[in-house]
Parts: sequence; structure tokens; C-alpha cells
Amino acid sequence: MATNHTWKFFRAGGFDQVKLESGADLMDLDQLDQKLWVALACPTTGLEFDERTLKLIDTDQDGRIRAPELIAAVKWAGTCLKNPHDLLKASPELPLTGINEATQEGRQILASARQILANLGKKDALAITLEDTADTAKIFAQTHFNGDGIIPVDSSEDAATKAVIADIIACLGAETDRSGKPGVNQAKTNLFYAEAQAFSDWWKKAEADPSLLPLGTSTASAADAFRAVRTKIDDYFTRCRLAAFDPRAVNALNREEKEYLVFTAKDLTLETPEIASLPLAHVAAVKPLALADGLNPAWSAAMSRFGAEVSGPLLDGKTVLTEADWAALGGKFAPYESWMAAKAGASVEKLGLARVREILAGKDKDAITALIAKDKALEPEANAIAVVERLIRYHRDLFKLLNNFVSFRDFYRRKDKAIFQAGTLYLDQRSCDLCITVEDAAKHSIMASLAGTYLAYCDCTRKGTGEKMQVVAAFTNGDSDNLMVGRNGIFYDRKGRDWDASITKILDNPISIRQAFWAPYKKAARIIQEQIAKRAANADQAAATKLAQAAAKLEQAGTTGQAPPPEPKKLDTGMIAALGVGAAGLGGMIGGVLTGFLNLKGLMPVGVLAIILIISGPSMLIAWLKLRKRNLGPILDANGWAVNARAKINVPFGASLTRVAALPAGAQRDLADPFAEKKTPWGLYCMLFILLLLVVGWLLGKFDGFLPDSIKSPITQKAPTSTNAPVKPGPPESAK
Repeated sequence: MATNHTWKFFRAGGFDQVKLESGADLMDLDQLDQKLWVALACPTTGLEFDERTLKLIDTDQDGRIRAPELIAAVKWAGTCLKNPHDLLKASPELPLTGINEATQEGRQILASARQILANLGKKDALAITLEDTADTAKIFAQTHFNGDGIIPVDSSEDAATKAVIADIIACLGAETDRSGKPGVNQAKTNLFYAEAQAFSDWWKKAEADPSLLPLGTSTASAADAFRAVRTKIDDYFTRCRLAAFDPRAVNALNREEKEYLVFTAKDLTLETPEIASLPLAHVAAVKPLALADGLNPAWSAAMSRFGAEVSGPLLDGKTVLTEADWAALGGKFAPYESWMAAKAGASVEKLGLARVREILAGKDKDAITALIAKDKALEPEANAIAVVERLIRYHRDLFKLLNNFVSFRDFYRRKDKAIFQAGTLYLDQRSCDLCITVEDAAKHSIMASLAGTYLAYCDCTRKGTGEKMQVVAAFTNGDSDNLMVGRNGIFYDRKGRDWDASITKILDNPISIRQAFWAPYKKAARIIQEQIAKRAANADQAAATKLAQAAAKLEQAGTTGQAPPPEPKKLDTGMIAALGVGAAGLGGMIGGVLTGFLNLKGLMPVGVLAIILIISGPSMLIAWLKLRKRNLGPILDANGWAVNARAKINVPFGASLTRVAALPAGAQRDLADPFAEKKTPWGLYCMLFILLLLVVGWLLGKFDGFLPDSIKSPITQKAPTSTNAPVKPGPPESAK
């Protein structure tokens, strides 16, 4: 991208990052090639940053901030200020003199800011803060209206209107006014009056048609009593018809005796389901239903109510109910049931018909509408407060966000924590500053595993409040010997609050070259320890088996009265031969190593270094390669970021992110430990080993070139030559 602006860069994390040092840098941010931005998107949650500011920048409200949205925010804020360089101050106070009066929007913001301060009694204030814009109750203290189109109950001075507003809230719920009080808006008011009118009209149908309410105001209760027994009475008359159809079915329709035996064996009450399932009364062909005598006891209460509220008033107090009477009662309640099914305005039914019609007859709807219109008239002023708040937030927060988005200056400068750093984890005598909150450790670890960093996922809780969260901590210094799932530590968040932290998952990667150097030796020591423990366990098991066998033989001897014959001692010649071969091989190997080592003579130190390199070199090389690839990007990408650079965490920088415990400067140490373990005399062992090497070398004649004949190796000295020289044979006799 072509640009006339001269940019400055600094190098950190193995890549170039832009310096934002002036207002011109900010206003020309759209000219900076986005390939040079460290990040192209970040989430609006889970960051140590004001969420309200992030939501204002996130204009499409998708929960993510992208480069174009950040550029637009910088452009708007820079235009509203006389000098965009003021954004670099990141001050929480917005000076009134800094607002740009040359634009229409700037003049409106300045006027709104002054009006806010005047309403708060700060007419002579030179700057405005977020606290000033947040106190809307004081800003609108002279009126109950604040421009949001919602009026609370106390917005009216008329008692009748207040009562109607309260009724609307009771029936339809409240809208929350900007002041925090419950209230109503125009849409809710219109809905309430529509419901009230529908409810009144629905009742007019019943008032015009007496058949809908056969018992007048008692119809609703009577209908409930009718519905309560309808199914059971229908069942009774149906059974009677079957008995008339075939008399042989009478016994089965009344339930056989054996069915009673199933439930009569337990404690019974009238609520027992088996009793309620029995017929309502004894079934017979064409038998009327007695309303008082011979009824199923589980239904006696419901039938008593039915007789008092339904059959009594509608059947002139009959004590028996024929099937025809029952059909007639159903016909009387059918219109009422249809009318109830078409009920309208149910949301206002709780007020009662009289109150509903009282509200409809009044003029409170017009009064409420007028109050809402009066409140809406202040909408421009209220919106202006929101614009002032937005500029104050940008004035305070934008520069910090840029230094954690366009560049990672805060992270690599190590003076301030980056916005993605949630706090510090103290565990295993280390403090880890690179801690990031996560929502799902399993999901996060899939991407974070590509970072090449030793990561420990921790569950954090605060016992006092019950709060919980998950963090992932990067261990970039020290070793991993004592890091394991289940280890506990303390996590301090950015507010200084302490959380109990416990490791739940680990992504294992090299932490340091030093750890890699000692890794082979520790692994070998661990294998030896495991083998020793295994052999000891096997030996212990074998001894226990032998003891058990011996005890069994002794017990057998006590039973038979004869001592068990002693087992002949067997000499395992194969084992002896194997031990001899092994000892010879081991001796030969040691001798070969010593011979080769002593042959180096003056280069023996180089040989020692070569042995160390052979053992530790591969591990150190692998660790070095992995540490060079250690990258912050995947850790943040797994949290919803779009990191645009290979943000490396090299060894020196990693050491600053994880600090290992060290005594403070000038501290005094008392080295006398009364409970210290007895020290092993390693110095003596080393001297004996060196002496052994010297003796072996002398015996092998490795030092003969440096020693007089009298003290040379007795093994390699030449045998003395014989004085009797052999006689040279003469010519044969024939030649003579």
C-alpha cells in the first residue's frame, strides 16, 4: 500500500512492530499496510480492558473488533479533538478546551459536555470525566424525563394516572428506565389498552346471551365442579350401558374380588390411586347414579361439590342423576365452554372486569402518551450524553488498545501488562506473568499446542464468593520436574484478588536448555530407580513365597509327625558361567574405555566434553530448536484473536515472563541446618576414582614415557636378555 507517511518501527519478538508516537501516526493508521499489524481482530470479552469501550468500537456488535472498526474509532476521536496527539496521553479527563469546535459534531459535543457539568453543579469545571456522564440521575435531576421513552410511576403527579401505570406494569411487566426504575413505554401502553378493550368486549358477549352463563356469576365455579367429575360420570353411564347390553359383563365391570386383593394388603387412604380407579358407583343395567349414597369414597368430596353447585341448582335438588339428566347438564355448559375457549384479553383479567372498564372509561391513556412524548423530547440531549461518554472513553482507552492490537508494545516492553494477561500465577517457587483466561481448556489446547510452550491449565476458585474461572499459564523458565496435574498454587488477578489455583491439564514442551542438559541423566537415574524398585519388589515377593512354602511344609510335618526332608543345595552352574561371562565382558569394556581415555593423554578434558556432548547434546539440540519456535500467536488465536505475526517468546524474554525464586540483594543466609541429611563425601569418592585411574594407567604402562626405569610398570617392562648366545652351526663334515 502506497503511503506518504513516514513510519517508525521497533524490533521485538523477532519481528518489526510499528511505533505510534504522534497524532499523525494515529490519523494515518489506515495507510499502514495491515500485513504489518500484529493483530487483525480480537474478542470484546475476556480481556483486561473496559468492555463498554470495546462494545462502542464493535459497531456491528458481533463480539469481535476488527481493524476497520478500530481505524474508524481513531478517525472519529481524532476529528472530535483539536489535536489528535491528545489521544496518546490516555487521560481519563477530557479537557473542554481540547474538543474541536471547528466541526458541527464537535460543537454539539462541547455544548452537551457543558450542559452536563452545569446540571451537576460544575459549571466552571475545565474537564469532564466518565463519572460525570454516568450520573444520569443528577444530570436529569430537574425532571423525571431522560429521553429514553420510558416513564416510571412517579413521572406523573396525578394519582389515577400513577395507578394505571402501576396496573400496566403488573399485567405486562416493566421496561427499565435509564434511571434504573421500572416503567412503561408507548408500545406497552398501547398493548395494555388493546388487551383491556378485548377483555371488555369478550364479557359483553356473555352479558348479551344468558345461555353463556347458566348460573350467572356462579357459572365459573360450577363449571369447574362439572369438569372435575365429567370423565368419571361418563365412565359410570358407559359401564351401565355395557351391563344392559350383556348382563354377563356386570361382574367384570364392577371389578372382580381378586383385583381388590392386590391393593388391600397395604395401608389405604382416599388418595390411593387404586381406589380412585374403581367405578364411581356399583354398575347395573339402566341404573341412575345416586348422588349421595353408594359412591366411591375417593370421589365423595368432588361429587358433593357437584351436587351443591351443579345438579342442585340446575336439577331442582334431585338426589339421583339419570343419563338423560347428565346429557342435559352437558348441554347447558357447552355454550359456556365455547365462550371460555374464545377468551380475549387474558393478560388483564387479574384486574377484574370492573377495574378494566374503569380504566377504559378514563382519560389516563392520553395522559400517559403525553408523558412519554415529553420524555422523548429529551432524546437528543440524552443521546448527546452518550456521544460525550464515547469521546471520553476513546480519549482514555484508544491508545492502550492500539498498543495491544497494531503492535504488542505493552507485552514486549514489560512495563505494563498486555490486555490479554489476566494476572500472575505463583506455583513451584515461580511467578508466571503470561496467564490468559480461557473458557474451555480442552478446546483451547488444540490450537495452543502449536505454540511450542509449556502450558499449564488451572481451575481457579474464590471460596468466599464462589467465583470460578480457568486460566492457562506459560512456564518459560526453570524446569518441569515438580509440575504435574493436581499441583496447587495461588493466582492473583489484575485487581489484586487471590484465587486458589489447581493444575488440571499440561501441554508438555521444553522450558529451558538447562533442563534439556540434565534430562538424559535424570531419565537414566529414574530408569535405574525403577529397575531397582522392580527387582526389590520381585525379591520381596519371592522371599514371601518361600516363607509361605516353608510354613506349609512345617504345618504338614506337624500333621504327619515327620520332619520334611532337607532340600539338597543346588549349584546353578549356568548362572555362575553367565556371571563370569558378564564380569569378563564388563571388565573388558571398562578396560577398553579406560585405555581409550588414557590414550588421549593431554586431550582427556576434550574426551570428557565429548562424552557429555554425546549424552546431553541431542536433548539440548531438540530443546533449542523447539525454544526457537516458541510462539505467542496460537495461544491467543485459541482465544479468538487473529494474530498476524509470529510473536516469538525467545529464551531471554521467556525468562522475564517466568521468574524463579531468588534471595533478595543483601540477604543473609544461615547455612547451619540442624535437620540436614548427612552429606555424601563426593570429593573423597572423586579422589579415589582418579587415583584408581592413575594406578590402572601405570599398570598398563601409559606413563612409562614419563617415568624412570626404576618405577615403570612391572607388567610392560622387557624381560632380561640371556648371556649364553646360541652356537652358530658350522659346515657339514662332507664339505670338509
